[in-house]
Amino acid sequence: MHIVIAGNIGSGKTTLTAMLARHYGWEPRYETVAENPYLEDYYRDLHRWSFNLEVFFLKERFRDLISIAHSQHTVIQDRSIFEGVYVFMENNRAMGHLSDRDYETFMELFEQMMTVVRVPDLMIYLRASVAHLVGNIQKRGRDYEQQIQLDYLENLNRRYDDFIANKYTGRVITIDKDRLDFQHNPRDFAQIVDSIDRTLFGLFPIQGNGQSVQDKTTIEH
Repeated sequence: MHIVIAGNIGSGKTTLTAMLARHYGWEPRYETVAENPYLEDYYRDLHRWSFNLEVFFLKERFRDLISIAHSQHTVIQDRSIFEGVYVFMENNRAMGHLSDRDYETFMELFEQMMTVVRVPDLMIYLRASVAHLVGNIQKRGRDYEQQIQLDYLENLNRRYDDFIANKYTGRVITIDKDRLDFQHNPRDFAQIVDSIDRTLFGLFPIQGNGQSVQDKTTIEH
């Protein structure tokens, strides 16, 4: 199986990925953020470096998908190729950081990639307010992230909600991150595990052909 943790910058994706990997014995796959050679340049000059950054991430995420498809283990992945395109790429385009030519080239490449891969078996979406995201970003203290503007995070949040509600066709569990502290509260983490168990192994498990079914579940206090 292939499980994905989705969410905005600072939503807690990496933490939840690690916790669920330990709990279930799944193989974790983490996003290559620090290894992206364009990241610091991007936050200094979004217009100049958006296309380079997005192509690098697309290449890395597609390579991960091919590897996951051939894995003999259940893999849990920190961020998916789908949100990289429908949230981050679309946001950069809307903000005027990508030309129509670059956008069309990127989307054609993405669509070709999608002919050989399928959606994950489950996506877990961490929804968080901008205030919550900013708090987490400040705590982890990555220098290049301290330059992120509030309107950038707000735009990403809107696009994430639209992506989950209107564009993504697979199974989704939405977690209200502002109301759940799964890192420090065992009951909150258990609530997430229970929802995953019901979705993957309950009365309505994933179909035998491996295709995902639209199933929107929300967890909050």
